[in-house]
Amino acid sequence: MKTIKLVLENVSYVYNPGTIYETVGITDADLSFESEKSYAVIGHTGSGKSTLLQLMNGLLSPAKGRVLLDGEDVHAKKYKIKKLRSSVGLVFQYPEYQLFEETVIKDVCFGPKNLGYTPEESMELAKEALRLVGIEEDKFDQNPFNLSGGQKRRVAIAGVLAMNPGILVLDEPAAGLDPEGKEQILNLLKTLRETKKMGIVMVSHNMDDAAGADEVIVLDKGSIALKGSAREVFKEYEKLNGLGLDVPFAMRMTRLLRRKGIALPDCFDNEELSKVLLKMYKR
Repeated sequence: MKTIKLVLENVSYVYNPGTIYETVGITDADLSFESEKSYAVIGHTGSGKSTLLQLMNGLLSPAKGRVLLDGEDVHAKKYKIKKLRSSVGLVFQYPEYQLFEETVIKDVCFGPKNLGYTPEESMELAKEALRLVGIEEDKFDQNPFNLSGGQKRRVAIAGVLAMNPGILVLDEPAAGLDPEGKEQILNLLKTLRETKKMGIVMVSHNMDDAAGADEVIVLDKGSIALKGSAREVFKEYEKLNGLGLDVPFAMRMTRLLRRKGIALPDCFDNEELSKVLLKMYKR
């Protein structure tokens, strides 16, 4: 996989500028994303999350500021936007709704073919991507609409992975899936980061999912309200609460037990909380 760095430098975006429908999408965003790291983007509806993802992939051009891929301005006149699209893969919410080919393998081949790969190269990239997401070879020639919801989601993600991105950007990747399907998707993202050194940027409304990221970005009305490690961000209980956001279950439980008189340190995730409670029990 490509090792890349994507930078948003003082980026702003406004919908319908100069009209009565003018709406702020993103304001003065300074952000950096790299391969091998994971990022969670959180915020209430309308906070700018989807706008941010589309700016990262070049689907939207900033009204102010620059989007830089390895130091190059992706909106410069001579820049080939396909370079950005192949380096930063975007998976929309409910990506399975975008499946359209008659077989799984043909659908996954579409992306690399569009980037200029030969049919043979596209086929190899598609097969590798499908294996990465755990789709068995006997399903390659099946109609994708005959698969389960979780399998369709993984095929759709494979279609982006076949373009060999260095950073994978996903809008609510586990939305609408049953617990098993959700677990499969989250485990897949973890595997891609650990074994393929791929950067993962995930929008999520689930604070426990966001807590597993290296960095958390909190958006509010298009602005960056908080940014830092997951532990740093989720310690800002009051500020998050004021933005209509929660904290991971383990942190909520820690605070509840402290109010009941049980002295506990801040626990960041369920595993950490379990270890602390077990240690107290053994005492």
